Amino acid sequence: MNRYSSLGTQLGAIALFALLPGAFTQAAESGREEARLITATEVLDELRATPDQNVPDWLMQRAYGVAVIPEVIKAAFVFGGRHGNGVLTVRDASGRFSNPIFVTLTGGSVGWQVGATSTDVVLVFATARSVENFARGKFTLGADASVAAGPVGRQGEASAGINAEIYSYSRSRGLFAGVALDGTVVAFDSHANDAYYHSNEVTTTEITGGKVTSNAESTRRFLASVAASANGGATGPGSSSTPAPAAPAAAAPAPAPTSSGVKTYPMEDAQPGTEPK
Repeated sequence: MNRYSSLGTQLGAIALFALLPGAFTQAAESGREEARLITATEVLDELRATPDQNVPDWLMQRAYGVAVIPEVIKAAFVFGGRHGNGVLTVRDASGRFSNPIFVTLTGGSVGWQVGATSTDVVLVFATARSVENFARGKFTLGADASVAAGPVGRQGEASAGINAEIYSYSRSRGLFAGVALDGTVVAFDSHANDAYYHSNEVTTTEITGGKVTSNAESTRRFLASVAASANGGATGPGSSSTPAPAAPAAAAPAPAPTSSGVKTYPMEDAQPGTEPK
C-alpha cells in the first residue's frame, strides 16, 4: 500500500468517526421521545383502570384531541413555574387520531409559595376550534381557548356545570382531579418532532396530514390507549365498538395516516345538559 492510499484510508476513517457522534445523538434523541410516548401511554392506561378517577366517558367520546404531559414539574420560591414535555393527538374529519405531536407545557405563577411537585397533566380538547388553534404552533390556555378544570369519574355533564373548549386534569400522588391552568402555554416541540420523525422543520400540518409518519411500537401503543379511552374500553387499533355518528366536517384540518388503524368519532351533544347514554 503506497502512502497515498494509506492517507486516503486514514481520511476515510476520520470522516466515519466524525459522523458517529451525530448518529449516536440522533438515536439518543429518538429514544427520549420513545420514552415520552411510553410514559404517556402508562398514564392513560392507569387512569382507565380506575373509572372513578378517570376523564368521564362522555367527555372522551366528544374529544377532538387529547394531550398527555407526564411528570410536569412545578417548582416555586415566591415566584413559581411549571414545565413538562408531552404528546398530543388530534382527530381528522373521519375520526382517526393523528400520529403523535410532541408538545411542551409551560406556565408561571406569582404569590407566596415554596417547594416542588411532579404531576401528570391531561388536556381534553372538546371543540374543533380548540384543536385548530394549535396549528400555528402554540397557544395560551384561557386566552386563545377557554379552559376549565374538568369533571372526574362518573360525574355527569349536568352536575359538572361547566362549559369550556379544553378541560384540564392533573394527577399527583395517586389523586386525579381537574386543575386550573389559565395562562399556561402549550407549544409545538420542534426539536422533539424533528428527532422522532427524522425530518427537518416538520410542522403540525405535516403530522396531522400524514406527510410524516411513524410505525414505531410506541406510536401504536399510545394511539391504541387513546382510542380505548375514547371508545369506552376498546383495547387497540382496529377494535370494534358501537358505531358513533360521523365526525363534524370542522374537525382537524387534514386526514391522518390510516396505518395506525385507530378510528373513533367525536359524538355530538344532542341534548346539552344531560349525560349521554
